[in-house]
Amino acid sequence: MNKPAIEGGEPVRSNKIYYSHQYIDDADVEAVVRVLRGDYLTCGPQIEETERRLCEVTGARYAVLCSSGTSALHMACMAAGVGEGDEVITTPITFAASANCALYCGGRPVFADIDEKTWQLDPACVEEKITERTKAVVAVDFGGQSVDHDRFLALREKYGFVYIEDGAHVIGSSYKGRKSGSIADMTTLSFHPVKTICGGEGGAVLTDNEAFYQRLLLYRSHGITRDPSRMEHVPDGPWYYEQVALAPNYRITDMQAALIASQLDKLDRFAARKKMLRKKYDEAFSEIPQLIVQRETEGSDSVRHLYILRLNPEKLSIDRARFFEAMGEENIVCNVHYIPTYWFPYYEKLGYARGLCPRAERLYEHMITIPFYYAMTDEDADDVIRAVQKLCKYYAV
Repeated sequence: MNKPAIEGGEPVRSNKIYYSHQYIDDADVEAVVRVLRGDYLTCGPQIEETERRLCEVTGARYAVLCSSGTSALHMACMAAGVGEGDEVITTPITFAASANCALYCGGRPVFADIDEKTWQLDPACVEEKITERTKAVVAVDFGGQSVDHDRFLALREKYGFVYIEDGAHVIGSSYKGRKSGSIADMTTLSFHPVKTICGGEGGAVLTDNEAFYQRLLLYRSHGITRDPSRMEHVPDGPWYYEQVALAPNYRITDMQAALIASQLDKLDRFAARKKMLRKKYDEAFSEIPQLIVQRETEGSDSVRHLYILRLNPEKLSIDRARFFEAMGEENIVCNVHYIPTYWFPYYEKLGYARGLCPRAERLYEHMITIPFYYAMTDEDADDVIRAVQKLCKYYAV
């Protein structure tokens, strides 16, 4: 057991609880075993079946499964035609892949600031960054609530960029009655273990645009096609295929696809539980002056992936680092999402400097991610609340 965060006290719990954890049941295991006992481990029928299920739950016309959320973003930028000299606008408060996808294509990420209350990419800040070189905007549904789609769609109509939604956090959410995945030109998903739907790894791109869909199929698998209508030469046998573009191998296995499909069967259950936990947290934290709770985007019905608190430095005698440490001493293991992307040494070497997005940088300095996932019990959530309340009271100014 760790030492208590407050001298003379005892930790709120005797065992650790972590910021997130996957939920796997017998149905998930059986789904994977069926594939292992079948004929196809990759490029098999389970891929198309899971893509069909993704279309059902998101309302998208097309879905293309791939190896990760990162590969989904790369494929989306390739399909959007991002190339040398093009600019892709995104938020700095995200995992690095949301910006790296532009670099993979020879483009340049451009960072726009966030909304002070929702912590989402601010459309007004995006508009300030648009130039004749802007090819795409990658809007991240930070934490699992939808971005302000209406404003981004209006900007797309005005300026003609490709609108890509990085929906790694957002499956199960909706915006003004429309399911996430059916709104942007392309929406990317992630099935990393800590996400709402777990595939071990895995990703997908959703779109209603057939031209994008056909490109995505190519870019998933080496730029190779077996479709005669897409070939430049006449096939000389049923074995014949052609490489018509340069692309990586971003295929996903049938085992992962089976796990994702099984998890999708539980999405409504996952969503309901996460909404309940979020409500419990909101009610507990909203009236504590030492904390600032993330505001919801107007029109968003969110299935949160993360629950993030912003510490109010004017009301606390300790900084975020000490608060983080103290939560650990209470056996509540937290995380931080995210370090501003352009703060990383790789981006510094590309010429990016601190100060680009002041709101995002201030948020990062005071944010902390607390445990939040489907399998948490009410007692787990109560322990997290008690630990946060305990520290806020003890270290209050």
